[in-house]
Amino acid sequence: MKYLTSQLTYFTRNKKTNRDIFLLLRFFIILLFIITAYSLIFHILMRLEGKEFSWITGFYWTLTVMSTLGFGDITFSTDIGLVFSIVVLLTGIVYLLVMLPFTFIQFFYAPWLEAQTKKRTPKELPEDTRNHIIITNLDAITIALIKKLISSNYEYVILVDDLQKALEIRDSGYEIVIGDYGDPDTYTRLRIHQAALVVATNDDMINTSIAFTIRDICQHVPIVTNANDEHALDILGLAGSTHTFQFTSMLGKSLGRRVLGGNMQANILWQRDQLLIAEAPVMRTALEGQTLADTHLRETTGVTVVGVWERGKFENAHPQTRFSSSTVLVLAGSAEQLEKFNRIFAISCASFSANSTALILGGGRVGNAAAEALEEQQIPYKIVEKNRSLTKNGAHYIYGNAADLDILHKAGIMEARSVLITTHNDDMNVYLTIYCRQLRPDIQIISRANSDITVSKLHRAGADLVMSYASMAANSIINLLNQEQVLMLVEGLSIFRSSASHSLAGKSLAEIQIREKTGCSVVAITRQGHLILNPDPFSPLALHDDLILIGSADAEKSFHERYGSSFS
Repeated sequence: MKYLTSQLTYFTRNKKTNRDIFLLLRFFIILLFIITAYSLIFHILMRLEGKEFSWITGFYWTLTVMSTLGFGDITFSTDIGLVFSIVVLLTGIVYLLVMLPFTFIQFFYAPWLEAQTKKRTPKELPEDTRNHIIITNLDAITIALIKKLISSNYEYVILVDDLQKALEIRDSGYEIVIGDYGDPDTYTRLRIHQAALVVATNDDMINTSIAFTIRDICQHVPIVTNANDEHALDILGLAGSTHTFQFTSMLGKSLGRRVLGGNMQANILWQRDQLLIAEAPVMRTALEGQTLADTHLRETTGVTVVGVWERGKFENAHPQTRFSSSTVLVLAGSAEQLEKFNRIFAISCASFSANSTALILGGGRVGNAAAEALEEQQIPYKIVEKNRSLTKNGAHYIYGNAADLDILHKAGIMEARSVLITTHNDDMNVYLTIYCRQLRPDIQIISRANSDITVSKLHRAGADLVMSYASMAANSIINLLNQEQVLMLVEGLSIFRSSASHSLAGKSLAEIQIREKTGCSVVAITRQGHLILNPDPFSPLALHDDLILIGSADAEKSFHERYGSSFS
């Protein structure tokens, strides 16, 4: 009932709708006048034939003839009466069978549907809306971002400039508001002055317009934009964008840094003060085949192995955890400790022959960014690309289809150290992963995933490392909202803080058993402004110690369910 009342209120307040209703009423008045006139003429002609009928009968006869039902129980016997019947019949065909349906649809039913549609696609947010995220496009990045916003209890709204598209997005379960990207009033209705962040992942020109329009009315709200072309970085900054990313370039360089060789260092994922979190692949290092207890990593380097990635699945590290060629270590330590780890375990170019190149399948933005990262590491590479216009440098490019065996042999897959699969088609990436794994069971395969749901498929297909474009971009954006919780550039791994209270003062981490109970690892403790890296598990906690923890999304959820935001 409340929904119907709101619909009627919206419907009757619209000026165009009121005008349409007036025209519809005028049509019904004309129709009623015609029916009344025909009923009167019916009585006159029937009296000429010597017949008497009630007024109700006159209306009954007129309606049955006009509606073409023509029951035939009342008929004229004279020619003038029959001619009158034909006139009434033709009038009924025109007014009741033709004009009435179209008039009703045009002036009532269509506006009613429009009112319902517009009610489902609001144009503004409530006045008390605060700390919300305004998103201007629904794509793989923002779909992944919305999932993270919901899990972090942030409110969001998607701005859509097309009614039909807005309905489709709303029917998919997303919160939307319809409006024009270039209209300042749109952002006023979105409570831009009370928003926490604006995220624009449209094309470069629309992103520029959005940032420029918002800055006209609001100077303080942070605006995050995605730049497709490098020259757009400066333009978006001038337009008012606070943070401008080139996510394709970021992804490509991240993929390139994970290639074996090039004096490969542990890849830094996150840094706060002296604490660094890094990842390091085990493939072709002295760690391969050993257990964590065998390596004595903490004793020899000082770093702590907080967990391992095994083909996309994060697991806690235990003394008996065995490292395979597909294992990626997640390390915590200081810069000095990680440097010591690199000196002992990093892979050098000397480990590979001069013909051992890295093979990049796909010469688009991601592939070229990966090539730049390889050049920085002085790793030789070849790019296989089937689009002739993208094959810029003949020395590095192989023109052809990566699914063609001859092309792969020409590119040197049998001698390559690594394969980077960077196409923008997930199905193609899965196909190429299976293909390359069959050709070279021992090769390192690093693949791009455009959607999060493809990550597990690529690992099952044989990829050693997979990076999700959507997840990487979403993590980069959500990092800007809360600096105390950082979702890193690996799927589902987060860092967060929690404070110890009176009940745990004097107890050690070994007694509390946080890792065993929740799956989270304590990587550092802040005590009276001093950061303690890789704390001794047998050392007692002090009151109000600030613990820095790392764990998967499920582990973090388990920790908060057990302890809340602080220990109790």
